[in-house]
Amino acid sequence: TMSVPQVAVSGAVEPAYKIAGDSFDYALNDNILHAAVIDAMGHGLDAATMATVAVGAYRHARRAGIGLAEMYAFMDRAIAEQFGPDHFVTAQMMDLDITTGHLKWVNAGHPAPLLIRNHQVVRQLDGPTTLPVGLGGEHPMVSEHQLQRGDRVLCYTDGVIEERDAKGELFGEERLIRCVNAIEHAHAEGGTRAGALRLSHALKRERAGRTSDDATILLIEWRGGASDHLAIPE
Repeated sequence: TMSVPQVAVSGAVEPAYKIAGDSFDYALNDNILHAAVIDAMGHGLDAATMATVAVGAYRHARRAGIGLAEMYAFMDRAIAEQFGPDHFVTAQMMDLDITTGHLKWVNAGHPAPLLIRNHQVVRQLDGPTTLPVGLGGEHPMVSEHQLQRGDRVLCYTDGVIEERDAKGELFGEERLIRCVNAIEHAHAEGGTRAGALRLSHALKRERAGRTSDDATILLIEWRGGASDHLAIPE
C-alpha cells in the first residue's frame, strides 16, 4: 500500500506465499503515478522468472522516461529475447497524473479495468488491446480517461474471474462486480489502505477458498489536490 493526499494504491497477490507468475509494480514520480500489473504464462519458477524479467524491463523503461507505447515495445523485446517466441506475459501499464486525474494505459492481454465511483462499479475502462508482451504485437494504442475525485480503478488478472467454484461454474466478471459493490458499500468509510487485501480475502471466500491460478488485484484511488505529496505521506 502507498498513500499520499492525492492518490492511494493498494495491491494484493493470491496465493501470497507460493512461487508464481503474477506481479504488480508502482512508483510516484513528481505528479505522475506509474503502475503495472503483470501475469506471466504458466506456473511455478518458470513463470516467476518471466515475471521478474518483465518487471525489470518495465522499471528500466519507466526510469528512462519513455511513453507507454514505447515501454510496451521494450518489454516485448526483453521477453522475446530471453524466453523465445512461445512465451508471453500479459500486462497492463498505467500513468495517472495525480494533479489532474488524467489516466492513460496500455492493455496487453489483460481484462479491462473497472471504474468504481460512489462505492459501486459504474463501467469497464474499455480500450484497444494489443498482444501480450513477448509476442511481437504492433505499436499499441494508448487509452485515456478523465477520472473524477474519489474514483477508484480496479485492475485484476484473469485468475480472479476464470476460477471455478465447487460446482464447476466459472466465477466470471459479473460475480466479481457484485463482490466489489458489496465490499465497497460495507466499508464505505474504510479508505483504500486495506482495500485490496479486504477485497482479495472476500473474493477468495466467494470462491470457497479455491485459487488454482494466481489472482492479483491492484486498486488505485484518485483524490486530487495539489499539496506537496512527497512531504505529507500518511
